[in-house]
Amino acid sequence: MSKYKPMKFIFVSVFVFLFSTVMVAQKINNDLFLFPENLRENANSIVINQSIDIEINSRKSFTIKKHKVVRVLNELGLKNVDAIEYYDSSTKIKMIDATMYNAFGKVIKSFKQKDFKDQSVADGFSVITENRMVFLDYTPTEYPFTLVYDSEVVDDNTAFIPAWIPIDDPYEGVLKSTIKISYPDDLGFKFKEQNFEGYSIVKKEEQGVILYTLENAPAIKYEDLTPSFPKIVPKVVFGLEKFSLKGVEGTATNWQDFGKWVYANLLSDTEEIKPETIEKIKLLIGDEKDPVKKAKTIYKYVQDKTRYVSVQLGIGGWKPMLAKDVDRLGYGDCKALSNYTRSLLKAFDVPTFYTIIYAGNSKNDIQNDFVSMQGNHAILALPNQDKLTFLECTSQTSPFGFEGDFTDDRYALIVKPDGGEIVKTTSYLEKDNNQKMNSRYTVSEDGRITCAIEIKSKGVAYDNSYHIEKEPAEKIKEHYKEVFGNLLNLTIDNYSFENDKENILFTEKIQCSATNYSSVNNNTIIFPLNAFNQYSVVPQRYRTRNNPFEISRGFFDEDEIQISLPENYVIDAKPNNFVLKDKYGEYNAEIVVVSPTKIIYKRSFLLKKGYYDKSEYENFRKFIEQIAKADNSKIALIKKP
Repeated sequence: MSKYKPMKFIFVSVFVFLFSTVMVAQKINNDLFLFPENLRENANSIVINQSIDIEINSRKSFTIKKHKVVRVLNELGLKNVDAIEYYDSSTKIKMIDATMYNAFGKVIKSFKQKDFKDQSVADGFSVITENRMVFLDYTPTEYPFTLVYDSEVVDDNTAFIPAWIPIDDPYEGVLKSTIKISYPDDLGFKFKEQNFEGYSIVKKEEQGVILYTLENAPAIKYEDLTPSFPKIVPKVVFGLEKFSLKGVEGTATNWQDFGKWVYANLLSDTEEIKPETIEKIKLLIGDEKDPVKKAKTIYKYVQDKTRYVSVQLGIGGWKPMLAKDVDRLGYGDCKALSNYTRSLLKAFDVPTFYTIIYAGNSKNDIQNDFVSMQGNHAILALPNQDKLTFLECTSQTSPFGFEGDFTDDRYALIVKPDGGEIVKTTSYLEKDNNQKMNSRYTVSEDGRITCAIEIKSKGVAYDNSYHIEKEPAEKIKEHYKEVFGNLLNLTIDNYSFENDKENILFTEKIQCSATNYSSVNNNTIIFPLNAFNQYSVVPQRYRTRNNPFEISRGFFDEDEIQISLPENYVIDAKPNNFVLKDKYGEYNAEIVVVSPTKIIYKRSFLLKKGYYDKSEYENFRKFIEQIAKADNSKIALIKKP
């Protein structure tokens, strides 16, 4: 939704070297041997020195100067170079260059601006954009090497002051990283610090200048269940209370005033709908008075009529297309489609609020204690009695009022004519994310099983499942072979789907068979009772865990399986019922012998969401390990004499 910003928007840079070429070469040659051992451990690259110098010239302009020296130790560290700048009509690259040195400090190659690759940032979706990027496109032939990178950029959009994230890549040690910001006193400069604990960071502040320095930060190694990077690395966000966005001046003192500015400057003049469309929708709504039912009709109309196309031109990175243009063209981006739907609903006396949010599977909040231009997506909020129903307007298939894991459980900004307000989107609790499986299978003497499976999915489980109905047959069969990966030589004989969008419930019915499921040896047959839903991914064991861990979404699985046994076999051994309760969740497995040839296996697994200290990791790992072991519990049959 916003003006495109790089994934790692120059959160790093370095002090300019004041050495001669010979001295630089000598330093680069020896730096690796001077690094503390903790910086070399787990590192694919090491930042020798990086700095960013931002000078806010006025309400309408700021300059960014960057310098970075990074030692790339191997091919995996190449992606940490970050020799890239983004520009558009309001962002100008004044200078960019780089020099590459080999392990002995000898210059391999020097790069001027003409040597950098220049291309659109279009990312594979349907995109109309003026945003472009200039980046170093060079594949080295030897490692390690050192890159010295410099750039200077002038930006007219003071609504976006780059954040400082001195550790912006995993597997990269940082010897030193610095940011300095100079600013006029009358613009309301502000900042917010995050995740400083455990790091050597020095802050210096004086009239009109703020300076941060980080030193000796070891490389962060990815570990199972590590939270998203922004949650664990040091970060400082900056902003101005008085800013400019594509030439439009704005204020960000509090959320109410900011929301009022957004509505007045970005939304209020976009709402016109042509009379022909109003008449068309009148026929669809008829005499309906209920606002939610009217909203459902209009939501479906928009889904059937429009498609998603991203538009990032000028202030269009934040201001929606005119609703009448979306109506005419039949396409728009998240801003345009949300605003178009809002305008249609407004025409039929159904109030909704344009809502700015960070979208993505990894939850990211609008920071409610830091008023600024934030977010990357737009949705709608529909007041519905004492709660808000959120509408995703870019999807042609999503049920009305369903967010899924793209916008769930995070803080967002709703925009009203009289101001803005921070709200929380729908939180799908553990038992809301429910998968219920009722199935049966028959065991043959030769180890083969034939199966009939029914799966009902709700909440995020629905979000993970309902797309399958639109896939071609071969992809559907491959999907089930992956889902039921413990069934060898699986054959999908038949399948059907029911997508109940009203109740947001997706039902799958699968008939299948597999050979060699059971281990057959002389007069015995051995097989796992849980044929379809084994939780087998046990988190890795670490001698020393370094990072906290997170379960971002919980779930609740319920399984009941009827198992038919061969007529001439009896049960020789079976697992005991198993119950496990912990702070992380609950698990229950029960085996009921109905008759000599029929068993019912019942299983439930509740996994709770949570954010945990690294000291808890081994306990959690053992919790999952016990569940994986129970899920693989086997029963033994023996042939009657």
